[in-house]
Amino acid sequence: MQTQIADTLTREAGLVVVAQWQVKPGEDDRVADILGRFLPQAQQEPGVKLFLIGRGKEDPSQFLFYELFADEAAFAAHQESGHFKQLIAGQALPLLADRKRAQYRLL
Repeated sequence: MQTQIADTLTREAGLVVVAQWQVKPGEDDRVADILGRFLPQAQQEPGVKLFLIGRGKEDPSQFLFYELFADEAAFAAHQESGHFKQLIAGQALPLLADRKRAQYRLL
């Protein structure tokens, strides 16, 4: 079963994006609320194969994003979506102390 899932993802998906956020002091619950509203919308986007957000167990002001897109066009469309512009660019990003992103291709 695990191999079937991996094979399907490898064939169908073209871009993995990993992001790490460090939230400014005192803003972690506010960011968690924003992300809670954002996540279901991001998961429904065409071309999104997997979209997960985790919150640090030891440090709840840290968030980790694991995003799997069908291709670069799907990632570009994600960044242009209304919910990304409103919730992420407009509300969440100003509350961050640090943001790191990296892109990968599946083997």
